[in-house]
Amino acid sequence: MISKFKSINNFAVFQNFSWDTSIRDDGNNVVLFKPINIFYGRNYSGKTTLSRIVRALETGNISDKYESPQFQVCLKDIVDVTQNNLTAHGKKIRVFNEDFVKDNLRFIVNSNESITPFAIIGGNATIEAEIQSLRSDLGINEDGNESGFYLELKNVNVIADNALQTFQVENSQLDQQLTTKALDRTTGIKYKSDRFGDQNYTKAKLSSDIETVLADSFRPLTDDEVTQKLHLLDERANADIQTIAKPNLYLESLNIRAKELVTKPISSSNKIEQLLKDAILNRWVKEGRHIHKEKLDKCAFCDNDISEERWKELDSHFDEESAKLETGIDSLISEIESLILNVGTQLQINKSAFYLKFHSDLDNLILQRQKAIDSIKSELNRIKASLQVRKDDLLNAKTFVDIIDNSKQLEDCWQKFEDLRTQTNSYSNSLGNEQTEAKKLLRLREVSDFVKTIQYTAVTARIQILKDTSDTAAQNKHVVDQKIQQQIVQIEDKERMMKDEEKGALKVNEYLNNFFGHDFLTLQALEETDKKIRFEIVRSGKKAHHLSEGECSLIAFCYFMAKLEDVETKGSKPIIWIDDPISSLDSNHIFFVYSLINAEIITRQEFEQIFISTHNLDFLKYLKRLPNALNKNLCGYFLISREKEFSRIRLMPRYLKDYVTEFNFLFHQIYMCSTADADDENQHNLFYNFGNNTRKFLEAFLYYKYPNANDQIEKLTKFFGNNRQASTMTDRINNEFSHLEGLFERSMTPIDIPEMKKTATFILDKIQAKDNEQYEALLSSIGVEIGSE
Repeated sequence: MISKFKSINNFAVFQNFSWDTSIRDDGNNVVLFKPINIFYGRNYSGKTTLSRIVRALETGNISDKYESPQFQVCLKDIVDVTQNNLTAHGKKIRVFNEDFVKDNLRFIVNSNESITPFAIIGGNATIEAEIQSLRSDLGINEDGNESGFYLELKNVNVIADNALQTFQVENSQLDQQLTTKALDRTTGIKYKSDRFGDQNYTKAKLSSDIETVLADSFRPLTDDEVTQKLHLLDERANADIQTIAKPNLYLESLNIRAKELVTKPISSSNKIEQLLKDAILNRWVKEGRHIHKEKLDKCAFCDNDISEERWKELDSHFDEESAKLETGIDSLISEIESLILNVGTQLQINKSAFYLKFHSDLDNLILQRQKAIDSIKSELNRIKASLQVRKDDLLNAKTFVDIIDNSKQLEDCWQKFEDLRTQTNSYSNSLGNEQTEAKKLLRLREVSDFVKTIQYTAVTARIQILKDTSDTAAQNKHVVDQKIQQQIVQIEDKERMMKDEEKGALKVNEYLNNFFGHDFLTLQALEETDKKIRFEIVRSGKKAHHLSEGECSLIAFCYFMAKLEDVETKGSKPIIWIDDPISSLDSNHIFFVYSLINAEIITRQEFEQIFISTHNLDFLKYLKRLPNALNKNLCGYFLISREKEFSRIRLMPRYLKDYVTEFNFLFHQIYMCSTADADDENQHNLFYNFGNNTRKFLEAFLYYKYPNANDQIEKLTKFFGNNRQASTMTDRINNEFSHLEGLFERSMTPIDIPEMKKTATFILDKIQAKDNEQYEALLSSIGVEIGSE
C-alpha cells in the first residue's frame, strides 16, 4: 500500500514538494493515504502528473521528456521507491490515464491503428472445474487467513524460521565468544602478542588453532612447561661463554711416586734394634735428637750426659737415607694438600651465564662435578694418610693401595660443560626462533584451555545438530514452495488453455451496454492471418471513425475496467489509480462511471488500494457515496491546487469534503451564524459572508418551494407569511450585504452582527415550522444531532 509521496522535485508542475510539510491535520500530524483516496483538482493542476509517477511504478519507465525528475514514494513495509528503483516494490499496479490510452488504444489517436488486445478467463466448464480444484488445493495467501498449500507453507515457514533463529542464536553466541577470544582489546589473543605472538591474529586463525588443539596428536604444555616458556620469553641474548681449561690432575704419576715412598725399604744395618721395633719410640727419639743435637750435652729428659758414642749410634740410626725418604714424603704430602685445594677450583660453572633452558642440565652437571671432586679428594686424602703412616714409621716399608683415579669423571664433566657451552653459544643465534616457538606453544595451550572452558566440542556438535535441523526445515520449506510454484504453473497452463481475447472484447461491450447503454458502439476481436488477435471499434457493423471525445472517454475507461479482469490482473488485488475518467462526459455518463467503479471495484473489494482523481464537482459528489467514503480511517480526501507555475497537494477543505452539495454548505453557514458568539472575533467571517450565503441559499430553497412565484420579494413574503419584519430584514441583508454597487457608503460602516444573527434564526425557525422533516434532514446533513441544536 502506498503511504505517501514523500517528495517530488523537478517533475512537471511539482517542484520541491514535501509531503510531511504539506499534508498535516489540525493536530499537526502527518496524514497518510488510506485504502480509498479521492483527489479533486481543476484542469492543469497536476492530477495527471501524479498518475504518471504511479504509472512509472507499473511500467518501470519514465518519459524522457522530463529532465532529471526526482521523487520518493513510500510503501508500507517496503523499501521506498524512487526514479532509480521503479520496480523494486513488487506490487501489482494498474493506472488509467492518458498515457494508458495512448499505449493501449492507439486507434483513438490514429484511426489506422488498432487496440491492444487482452484475454480473460472463460469458456470451458471442465477446465474451469480443474482450475477451481487446483486453486482450492493451492488455497488463499492472505495474512491470517491462509489455507491449502499456503497454510502448509506458512507452517513450514514458522518451523524453518524458528529452527534458523535457534541455530543463528547459538552460532552467534559461539561466534561472539571466538571473536572476543581472538580480538577483544582486554583479553584477546591479538592484543597479547608479547606472550602469544602474531599481532595480526584473527578469528580465522583462532579457528585454525582450535583444529590443531583438537587433533588426537596434540599435547598441551604442562604448567611447569608454561612457566619455563614464560621465563624463556623474558630472556635476552647472552654473551658467548668462553672455554675452560680441561682438568689434568696427573693422579697416575702421583700414585707412582706415593707408592714408591710408602713401600721403599730402609737398610737395617747400624740401626738401633729397639727403635726399629717401636715406631713411636723411634719418632720420640728422632724428635729428641733434633732438639738436643749441637745444643745440649745432657739429656733434657733424664739429665744424663749424652756420650759421643751415643751420638754416633743415633746418627747411624737416623742416616741420610731415612732423611731423604722423609723429605720425599713431606714433599709429596705438601703437593697432595695443594692438589686437594686445587681440585675444588677445577671446572667452575657460572650457571647465570647460561639460558634457562640449560639450567636443568647444568644442575645435573654441577652435582656430577661435585661428586667427582669429592671422590678425587677422598682418594688424595687416603694417599696422604698412607704417606703419613710411612713417615711416622720410616724404617718400616708399608703396603700401598693404588689410588682410584676419578679424574676421568671430572674430565667427563668438562666435556659435558663444553657441549652445553657450545649449545648455549649456538642458542644465542636461535633464541628468536625458540621464543617464537614458545609463543606458539603458549598460544596453543591458551586455546586448549579456552576450548575446554566453553565446551567447544559439545557446543559445535549442538550447533551442527541445529544447523542440520534448520537445513532440513529450509528444504521442507523449499519443497512446499516448489509445490506451490508448480501448482501456480498448472493453473496458469490451464488458464492459457482458456485464454480468450474475444472475452476481453465482450467484457468491454458488456460495460458499454449495461452501464452506459451504448449498444451501437462495440469492440470486436479480429484474428489476423498470423493468428494474432487485434481489437477494433465497430459502429453498425463497420469500423468506426471520427469518434467523439465522449465516445473515446467511454471506450477507454470501459477498456481499462475490463482489463482489470485480464489474465495478468484478475485476483491479484492491484493498487489502482484512475485519473479523471469523466472527461467530456455529460451528467448521465458521469453517474454511470461512478456506478461502474462502485460495482466492479469497490463493492467487490478487487483492490488493495485505489486512487481516483477528478476535476468535476458532480463526480466528486458521487464519489462521496462510495462505501466507506465517509470513514476517515478508510478514505482520504486531497486537493491538488496550482499556484502560478507550481502545484501542491493538501488536505481537501471541509467545504468540499464534508458537504454533498453547495446547498448543504450554505445551510450550515446560516446555522453556524445563528449559534455563533457575537463577541468571538474568530467567527467574524460567518457574519461577513452572511449576506452572500443567505442570498444564494434562499434563491435555491425558495425556487424549488415556490416555482410559480414571480420575484424574490414575493417568495420571501410567502415564506415568512405575516412576519413582515423577517422578510424585510432578510431582503435588506440580501441586497445591502451581498452588493456594494450603489451602496458604497455601506462599506464605510461596520457590519450589524446582531441583525444578521437574528435573521439567521428567523430563517431556520421558519424552515422548521413549515417542514420539520426537511429541517431535520438538513441538520443531519451537516452533522447536527436532532435535539442538540
